[in-house]
Amino acid sequence: MEKTPLFLLFFSLHILLAPSTAIAAAASCSIGVNYGFWADNLPPPAQVAAFLKTHTTIDRIKIFDANPDVLRAFANTGISVTVTVANADVPSLAKLPAAQAWIANNILPFHPQTTIRYILVGNEVLYWKDKTVIAYTLPAMKTLHHALHLANLTDIRVSTPHALSFLAASEPPSTGMFRRFDAAILRPILDFHNRTKTPFMVNPYPFFGFRPETLDYAVFRPNRGLYDKATRKNYTNMFDEQMDAIYIAMKKLGNYEGVEIVIAETGWPSAGDPNQPGVSLENALSYNGNVVKHVNSGKGTPLMPNRTFETYIFALFNENLKASVSERNYGLFKPDFSPVYDAPANGGTPGKAPPSGDSPAPAEKKWCVPRPEASDEALQRNLDYVCSLGVDCRPIQSGGPCFSPNTVRSHASYAMNAYYQSHGREVYNCDFEHTGVLTSSDPSYETCSYPVEGSKMLEQKSVVKAAASSVSARLVGLTVQQMVVATCFVVSVLFHLV
Repeated sequence: MEKTPLFLLFFSLHILLAPSTAIAAAASCSIGVNYGFWADNLPPPAQVAAFLKTHTTIDRIKIFDANPDVLRAFANTGISVTVTVANADVPSLAKLPAAQAWIANNILPFHPQTTIRYILVGNEVLYWKDKTVIAYTLPAMKTLHHALHLANLTDIRVSTPHALSFLAASEPPSTGMFRRFDAAILRPILDFHNRTKTPFMVNPYPFFGFRPETLDYAVFRPNRGLYDKATRKNYTNMFDEQMDAIYIAMKKLGNYEGVEIVIAETGWPSAGDPNQPGVSLENALSYNGNVVKHVNSGKGTPLMPNRTFETYIFALFNENLKASVSERNYGLFKPDFSPVYDAPANGGTPGKAPPSGDSPAPAEKKWCVPRPEASDEALQRNLDYVCSLGVDCRPIQSGGPCFSPNTVRSHASYAMNAYYQSHGREVYNCDFEHTGVLTSSDPSYETCSYPVEGSKMLEQKSVVKAAASSVSARLVGLTVQQMVVATCFVVSVLFHLV
């Protein structure tokens, strides 16, 4: 049987190809990736650049140094590069002549042939607690910003990424507050970002914040959610909770809520040590696939609505020299370019669409319904959660074919099944905190027809896959803007089906 969720994320990374000019222009449909080198088996940068350009929709990378081989390899690819000043080198760049020399040696030989997007001054300097590096971070940011302007490189912006350990509180988000020592460092940094119109960069990792009982909340699966009484906002995932806690902390510190926020790192490992909680292929797929969809959707967060967030997934490759098993398994790809989420579909080769004449083998029809013992309170949470995700709940609204009987259980039954059918039909898609159960008895009644995989919904997925397999051909002759629109549409459909 086809494992649709694994296939579709993999499918979207490899089959959904478009001309590089369209990909580079599609800011509303873009994703970045962290490209690390803690491995002894990685392909050379030139091969990586060619692969990303021709086989993925990744349009930006972030590296943890200013490796000249990488900068040369990505010339004229349309893929932008973010470079990093190592923590140990930060103090030396606090003086303008040193900053100018660094720009001359590390930026000018490559830009603009290689599009350099940001210079990051250190990485998570507050987390590492080196007082000298911390003290020189902002001075180095200022001198590099000045040096870039003197070199007429005003399109390159300066920032520094932060771990979320700088928060003293984050749950619920309204309690968001920076730790006292960190707040004293962050206030002038946020002043710099506000003045220079540069982004505040953060590294949210729900993986480090979840508890066993909040795993579904962390990976965007149906869950109890979180209600913040102070703001009267509902949260259905930990990513939004963490982002809004940062937003509140910025606002409390000095009304910095207008500063742009960029997600410099986020991800979820696909493997870990034996019995390590929450580590699996399914959880990595659920988190990474949904976070990409979420940050590009324009939905924003409860406190930052209607926003997209520039995001860099961690990481491009599995890196075999890192310390723990989970640290070695954050990659989207293996060093041979095969995807970590490798699930052949319909007997086809991974990464390729099935032949147009193929059709999936028929599967037993199943529906998701509430357990008899599930309370109305729990079912109302399920109903609110599912309908907030954009699942079509119109049939259970007033005047719809499934509105009657007008009860929480009846409406939740329809909504839970709609979610299950449209999100891959895995058993866990019908768990709903142990309030859902699968049945082979069709719960449809009178004019109310419950959707089921194998009929209309399956036909829609087949249409989407066929369309994606021929998207490159269909894009021929379109303008760049038309290509962007077409590409983003198919991406959004694919991730909606995950």
